[in-house]
Amino acid sequence: MNDITFPADRSLDFTAIGRLCIDLNANEINRPMEETSTFTKYVGGSPANITIGMSRFTLKTAFIGKIANDQMGRFIRDYLEKNEIDTSNVVNDYTGAVTGLAFTEIKSPTDCSILMYRDNVADLLLTPSEVNEELIAKSKLLLISGTALAQSPSREAVFQALQYAKKHGTVIAFDLDYRPYTWKSQEETAVYYNLAAEKCDIILGTREEFDMMECFEQEHSDHSTASRWFNHSAQIVIIKHGKEGSIAYTKDGASHRAKSFPAKVIKTFGAGDSYAAGFLYGVMQGWTLEKSMEFGSASACIVISSHSCSDAMPRAEQVHDYIARCERGEIVV
Repeated sequence: MNDITFPADRSLDFTAIGRLCIDLNANEINRPMEETSTFTKYVGGSPANITIGMSRFTLKTAFIGKIANDQMGRFIRDYLEKNEIDTSNVVNDYTGAVTGLAFTEIKSPTDCSILMYRDNVADLLLTPSEVNEELIAKSKLLLISGTALAQSPSREAVFQALQYAKKHGTVIAFDLDYRPYTWKSQEETAVYYNLAAEKCDIILGTREEFDMMECFEQEHSDHSTASRWFNHSAQIVIIKHGKEGSIAYTKDGASHRAKSFPAKVIKTFGAGDSYAAGFLYGVMQGWTLEKSMEFGSASACIVISSHSCSDAMPRAEQVHDYIARCERGEIVV
């Protein structure tokens, strides 16, 4: 069952807080980065991609974040606004901080990596006082992302956003989004991830991400992981197992699986963001968890079949069409 109840009569469906950066995706694919000469620029960052995905599904969306006061920052703001995302709480940094860059390497459809430049980035300088309480109060769902917890003052800004969401009854989703290069140690990571996860209604992550969070625990089974969070605020815990698919656990003790779909894979990154957007969209529509997971899976297939992440986020009718074509046997890998 999908037991999440979203507050009614709110002007925003979805608001996210966290990382806004630039993806520079290799144009020369199936080769190492050393041999790659040109890249195409896109807006990136997991919470940004998820918000773009939700906006493509025609939900009313907003973003809370900080951007550099430079050409890259203006590119990000302009792109969000073109995608009808409310940027009233996307603030400019004036300290000289820069925009984070992610260079992608596409050696093969299954061998992809990311080279990140994350020193002195603007998105980690968002302060608690810059988080707009009213924006969260008028949102049905707030998404937080793990990377924003990596450093202060962004870490405190996220916890302030969580406090506002709790105060106003806004549903909270946590995309674990663990990027080890932004953290000092696994112990530090686990402590702050756990503190944040305790406040969240929906938690989505890979088995490896949950293992990181449980570095102080003895048992790491999916059931024990999910049950830990049901002792706090969680209603749904999704544990992703790569090619083996995802399992959604609910507070009633049930587990839910959904079928996956074939995809003509170009690259692997972007799958988690598009899955999250599709799944959360389905949950917000009141669909069953299985249908929501299938919608997320099909959305991910569309994105990994494309060169970009943000630009490739599909519209709802594209996802429904993809599912229908798969069921007719028209998409075979």
